Amino acid sequence: MRRHELTGSEWELLAPLIPSAGRGRPRAEDRRVVNGMVYKIRTGVSWRDLPERYGPWKSVYTRFRRYAIDGVFTQALQQIQAQADAAGDIDWLVQIDSTIVRAHQHSAATGRKGGSIGDEPDDHALGRSRGGLTTKIHLACDGRGRPLAILLTPGQRHDGVCAQPLLERIRVPRTGQGRPRCRPNHMIADKAYSSRGFRVYLRRRGIGHTIPEKNDQKQHRRNRGRRGGRPAGFDLEIYRRRNTVERCFNQLKGFRGIATRYEKTATSYEAAVTLASLLLWARSV
Repeated sequence: MRRHELTGSEWELLAPLIPSAGRGRPRAEDRRVVNGMVYKIRTGVSWRDLPERYGPWKSVYTRFRRYAIDGVFTQALQQIQAQADAAGDIDWLVQIDSTIVRAHQHSAATGRKGGSIGDEPDDHALGRSRGGLTTKIHLACDGRGRPLAILLTPGQRHDGVCAQPLLERIRVPRTGQGRPRCRPNHMIADKAYSSRGFRVYLRRRGIGHTIPEKNDQKQHRRNRGRRGGRPAGFDLEIYRRRNTVERCFNQLKGFRGIATRYEKTATSYEAAVTLASLLLWARSV
């Protein structure tokens, strides 16, 4: 094993999750190709600059792109989550937050005219914020700091708008019969998610939540008197655990290919983030 490659235990866990080869000529060794993908997102190098030990760079890129479009990494992540949930290893005290990622100039050169292809968004999850061209990663993680759901948007998109779509992406399958688990026991978020509409949505789904109230919302409620309703419940001890999602972002951004976006399409970049999340889970189970 070399630096930035899978350990033996990590490969034993991931190998059954990689799709088997179909008919035709034998393809490149799976472990070598996946190691090339991991090296790429670990170091942030260009696909053309992959070391020769991973084989032709185009073969590694083609496989990565195919997996990204087919959602292979997402399915593999859900399978690992299902195994952990069956073993009672998931802490369903879920935290949500977002982080801004600077987009490299190469990622903006999509070269596409006339919209998107397939599930690719028209804007490729690229937007302009105060930092220039950016992408925002919205993340929901469990109480042990492992990603449960990921959502990419342009960098200027407000967190509160994406809270509901992010939670609806949490989908942990059952190992036996039954519907996938989609509802946390409790959710923690910061003031950016403090809106009446989102709180109503959480109550309807029966999700307990700890979200601090903004000062202007408090004042507006006081000004309305009895019609303003009761203050939102807030438990400071539970809220102190919100640093878990920040530590999860810190681990994801340890991958240089995640900390800076080099991928041109949102599909490829989301696949890279999902692969990094998969490695975080592989280390913890």
